Amino acid sequence: MAPALAGLVPDGLRRGSTVAVRGSTALVLALLAEAMREGSWAAITGMPEVGLVAAAELGVDLDRLALIPAPGAEVAAVLSALIDGFDLVVLGPAVARGIEPQLARRLAGRVRNRGAVLLAAGQWPGAELELSVSSRRWRGLTGDGFGHLEFRDVVATSRGRGAAARPRTVALRLPGPDGAVAAVEASADRRLTEVAG
Repeated sequence: MAPALAGLVPDGLRRGSTVAVRGSTALVLALLAEAMREGSWAAITGMPEVGLVAAAELGVDLDRLALIPAPGAEVAAVLSALIDGFDLVVLGPAVARGIEPQLARRLAGRVRNRGAVLLAAGQWPGAELELSVSSRRWRGLTGDGFGHLEFRDVVATSRGRGAAARPRTVALRLPGPDGAVAAVEASADRRLTEVAG
């Protein structure tokens, strides 16, 4: 993981795991970018609105990304095929919400067997790691609303099972000034944490 995300997911995305990411498509894309830097292939399904320019700015390698706007009526078969063929599979919120718990368990077993990573943009029954984003604040505008959006400060929290049972909270720039994820400096981190409560 990049230093900015290491505090949130210190062991990185473990093969065979299921991860739920609530509240931030940008965080999903930043996690994909980290894995793709190491040569992984990824597929996104059920997120027809995902911005490819934003994904590329966050570091996603578009040459190793498959987009399936909607899995259709055969959700189980499509997801099984994606898990078999890709290192990372991202499910959009509507797809993740529509998965029955029994199918979720079967898919999680397939993810473990194949050594893939399933990232659900939203809730996922039995996720090993849950990430959420709060306290979003865009920077770059003046008090009267003029200027250009430069970056967004967020507070990201992770909690899960096993080694991830203790919640971790980090302040991030998502996206940062250059489009990629960045850590927030200590003084800005303190102010952001105070705002988050």
